[in-house]
Amino acid sequence: MSGFVAGLCVAILPLLAAGFWLGRRTARPQSLGDLGTPVEHATFETLHTATLAAPPLRAGLTEETARKSARRLRSLLGTDALCLTDRTDVLVWDGVGQHHRTQIMELLAGPLESGRGEALPLDCDSPDCPVRWAVVAPLTVDDRVHGALVACAPRESAVLVRAAGEVARWVSVQLELADLDRSRTRLIEAEIKALRAQISPHFIFNSLAVIASFVRTDPERARELLLEFADFTRYSFRRHGDFTTLADELHAIDHYLALVRARFGDRLDVTLQIAPEVLPVALPFLCLQPLVENAVKHGLEGKGASSASAKCRIGITAQDAGAEALVVIEDDGAGMDPDALRRILAGEVSPSGGIGLSNVDDRLRQVYGDEYGLVIETAPGAGMKITARLPKYQPGVHSGGRLTAP
Repeated sequence: MSGFVAGLCVAILPLLAAGFWLGRRTARPQSLGDLGTPVEHATFETLHTATLAAPPLRAGLTEETARKSARRLRSLLGTDALCLTDRTDVLVWDGVGQHHRTQIMELLAGPLESGRGEALPLDCDSPDCPVRWAVVAPLTVDDRVHGALVACAPRESAVLVRAAGEVARWVSVQLELADLDRSRTRLIEAEIKALRAQISPHFIFNSLAVIASFVRTDPERARELLLEFADFTRYSFRRHGDFTTLADELHAIDHYLALVRARFGDRLDVTLQIAPEVLPVALPFLCLQPLVENAVKHGLEGKGASSASAKCRIGITAQDAGAEALVVIEDDGAGMDPDALRRILAGEVSPSGGIGLSNVDDRLRQVYGDEYGLVIETAPGAGMKITARLPKYQPGVHSGGRLTAP
């Protein structure tokens, strides 16, 4: 889908440039100097103007985004007036002839219903008003008409009809990208909710049972564990931001491990090697904790948690790797068949504990790109090593921030 949209943008922009040049070459003297031919100059101006108009439209079609982009869209067409509408109202009118707003909405009924552009004459009692024709070009996303771009001019013009249609298609592409961004945001938010829902009921039950066991014998220890449990759950169910820092994520992991150690005692050996310079790195919320929980499950519980001799070593390292932070979580547990792991990550199967891995892998790929998926090394009886690469800087990714388009 993204490749098709990018290709459509590339195909449309030269047509926009040609329309811009044809509309402007008679409107003002040419003084291009050494900037190239008229077509090259028009192409540059068109690309620059389109670049400035795109960011507001990537937030969808609203009064605010229409207001921010309308003047630049009118500059692309070189018209006396331009308006953007949704299906019921004029969102913004840029240029002269604002008294035509009501008439424009009356004329839009047909084009909005059919999804086809039209050139329509306008009635006007004002002799000084230059607006006599309206070129209507519907704005569509996934074959649904969301509104219209209306270019107003003194006379009917075949060039304007063509150019307005191309600009409307370009705007529609931006609105489609906005729709994809919103879908992507909803998907990642849903995955975070799903991950929260996965916080094992057994872990919660076992943690509370361990805390209860200390209430009479060691009240102070019970109080400390209860605070650890409260801090862990508070972090896991927080509602502000899709991103956190590596420091905060490791702090939550520390609370989690305190509760696990209370249950398993010295059967769990955890070592941490954390480079201080990577602690401020931002990363998706609840990204590393599920990996540590997976290490505990397959490292200790997979060996037989009820056995006093069952022991597990877990190593957590975070290293500075230039433009990235390299996080490795390794256990010496039961491991997993690589083919079974591949099916889990592909979403083909979802055994207990597998959803967390696929969820984290999916979110890392969505935020940073496919090259930043989890790298997992494992085999039956050989433990598991999970490596996550985290860019130190990624557009739209910052601690406490909401998900934004890259």
